[in-house]
Amino acid sequence: MDKSEVSDNFTFWQHLEELRGCIFKILIAVIVFSVLAFVFKDFLFTFLLAPKSPTFITYKILKASPFEITLINTLITGQFMMHLKVAVLVGVILASPYILYVLYRFIAPGLYSNEKRYSFRIVAAAYVMFCIGVAVSYLFIFPLTLRFLATYSVSEEVGNLLALNSYMDTLLTLSLVFGIVFEIPVLSWLLAKFGLLRASWMVKFRKHAIVVILIAAAIITPTGDPITLGIVFLPIWLLYEASIWVVKATSKRRKVINDPTLNTNS
Repeated sequence: MDKSEVSDNFTFWQHLEELRGCIFKILIAVIVFSVLAFVFKDFLFTFLLAPKSPTFITYKILKASPFEITLINTLITGQFMMHLKVAVLVGVILASPYILYVLYRFIAPGLYSNEKRYSFRIVAAAYVMFCIGVAVSYLFIFPLTLRFLATYSVSEEVGNLLALNSYMDTLLTLSLVFGIVFEIPVLSWLLAKFGLLRASWMVKFRKHAIVVILIAAAIITPTGDPITLGIVFLPIWLLYEASIWVVKATSKRRKVINDPTLNTNS
């Protein structure tokens, strides 16, 4: 299991030059996808603004009562700057598979064959879970949070007008947070792979974990109301429970591999 000869023969400056090339490729990819996102403005914002419509798929499934949400812009450059900001963020997201590929190609020559296999699995699993987290936020967390807060009123005499910045910042923040939160099973699998985490520990400290999750959900939640808090808390708690199963399965497999007596057919 020798490392790549190419990697061994590279000098520091050659590695630096290779890294510079990788960064250049990444920047070009981000710029290209950002320009495409900027050009297709109508499609982009139709997708991003869909959760404010009562015909959104989540509301149809839940058979929610009709409602109306009005967005306003209060800054002279607000809509253009929001268009630019969203285009860049979407460009990064769309380019992320290529970015991961370029980074993997950069570090792969310095890895052993088994390290390459595990690193590819980790990166692929992390990317898939991040995408699932963003999808859950877009289809479930954000729409329910938006509908509750945008239609809540202390009196019929007080109406709600939501600022575009508030809408987009909440959408993007929740998407990013849940993309990261959904990495919990991947991180648990990695720690269990190195023997740093056990399912018995997670079960033993489950009550403590629930308290921590509640605190984290309260921080993540844009408001302190119990309904939104529960919406945010539930998927994180389910991820913790799923991580217990992942750690248990990983630890069992690791024990079988390390103990020849458990791996023999009798």
